[in-house]
Amino acid sequence: MSAPRKNARAIAATVLAQVLPLDRKNSHPKSLAELLPQLSDAEKDQGLVQELCFGVCRWFTRLDKLAAPLLRQPFKDRDADLHALLLIGLYQMFYLRIPDHAAIAETVEAARQLKKEWAVKVINGMLRTAQREKPNLEQSLPDSAAIQTAHPQWLVDALAAAWPNQVSAVLKANNEAGPMCLRVNRLRCERDDYLRLLKQAGIDARAGTLCNSAIYLDAAVAVPQLPHFADGWVSVQDEAAQLSAFLLNPQPGERVLDACAAPGGKTCHLLEQQPDIGELIALDADAKRLQRVEQNLARLQLTATVVHATLEDYATHYQGEKFDRILLDAPCSATGVIRRHPDIKWLRKRSDISKLAATQQRLLEMAFGLLKPGGTLLYATCSVLPQENSRVVHGFLKQQKSAVEDVIVAPWGEAVESGRQLFPQPKAHDGFYYARVKRSGEAGN
Repeated sequence: MSAPRKNARAIAATVLAQVLPLDRKNSHPKSLAELLPQLSDAEKDQGLVQELCFGVCRWFTRLDKLAAPLLRQPFKDRDADLHALLLIGLYQMFYLRIPDHAAIAETVEAARQLKKEWAVKVINGMLRTAQREKPNLEQSLPDSAAIQTAHPQWLVDALAAAWPNQVSAVLKANNEAGPMCLRVNRLRCERDDYLRLLKQAGIDARAGTLCNSAIYLDAAVAVPQLPHFADGWVSVQDEAAQLSAFLLNPQPGERVLDACAAPGGKTCHLLEQQPDIGELIALDADAKRLQRVEQNLARLQLTATVVHATLEDYATHYQGEKFDRILLDAPCSATGVIRRHPDIKWLRKRSDISKLAATQQRLLEMAFGLLKPGGTLLYATCSVLPQENSRVVHGFLKQQKSAVEDVIVAPWGEAVESGRQLFPQPKAHDGFYYARVKRSGEAGN
C-alpha cells in the first residue's frame, strides 16, 4: 500500500520555516533555490508547493501583519512551521483563487501531517476568523511602503535614497513574476526563424527590444516544450543579462576570461556571439555550479576551458598570457532579481551590502590585474544598489591610474556616475548594472 500523498501546504511550511525569519535560533536561513530542488520527485510534481513558497516570501511582512491580530500569543521557535502554515493559509485566502473553504481545510490537514495535532483547532480557528474579518484585516494594515509592498524597511529606505523617482516602480515590479525570456543561439538560427517555430508549436512570444537574441514568452513553458532546446538552439536567460556579450564584444582570436562563470549563461553567449574566440576561460569557485557550466556548453556544442578556483587563487598563481577581455559578473545582493527570487528580501540584511561592496572592489582589482594593456573589462551585477555598482567602479577608477572608463552609450537604462543602471520592468528585463573599463595602452600601474 503506497504512502499517503503529502499535503503541499505541509511541504511548503517545512521549507518556509527554514527560509523566513520565523525562528530566532535559526542564524543560517536557507534559500528557496537551495531547498526546493532537494524535494523528492513526488513533492516537486506539486506546482502548488513552489507557488506557496514564492508567494509567501513575496508578501511575507504583509501576511505577517494580517496574521498578528489572529494570534493570542506568538508561536514558539520550535513551531516556526506552524507560523509558516498560518501565512500559507492567509496567502491562499488573500492572493489565490482557491476557495476559502478548500484553502482552510487543506491547511488544517497540513497541521496534522506536521504531526502537531494540538494545532489543528488553533489553525482552523485563526483562518476562519480571517475569513470573516477579511476586509477589516486589510484595512488595518499600516499605510507604509514597507508593509504595503512587503519589503524590508532598510531596502525601501536604500532604494528611496538612491532612486527617488524610480522607487515606487521598482517596489511594484519586484512583486510581479518575471517573464520567461529566451536567448536564441544565432549560430543555429535567427530570432525571426525561432519566433516562427514557437508560433508553429502554439507558444505565444514576442521579440525583445534590447538584444537581437532575446524572445519573451507570454506564458512560461517547460524547457522540453521549446523547439530544438535539446539541440542547443535556445537557452533561458533574462534580456538584461544577455547584454553582457554585446557589451564585452569579443573579437576573433582574443583570449577571454569569464571570472565568475557559473552557471554558464554568459559564457555560452560569448561563444555564440563570437565563435572565433581564441580561448575562453570559464572560472568559478563553486565546483557544483561549474557542472552546470559544463552541461550548458555540452548542450550548445560549445567549447571553453572550465577552471575550478577562486579569482584570488587564479590571479595569484596565474603565469600565462593576460586577457584581451574579461567579464566580471560579481557576486552581489541580487536586489535586481527579487521578483524571480523573492526570498532575497528576507535573506539579505543591510549589513550585507557594505561587505559585498568590499568583496566586489577586491574582485575588480584582481580581475583588472589579469587584463592586457588596451584590454576591456566589463563589470556587471544584478543589483540596483549604487553601493555595489557605480560607487564600486567609480572608487576603483579613482584609485587605479591605468583604468579608464569606456562609457556605455545606449538607449536603455540610466547613465550613472560610472556605468549604466537598468531597473526591473513589468513583462520585460530584470534589474542589472554594467560598467566597462579599459586598461590604458602602457603596461604598469
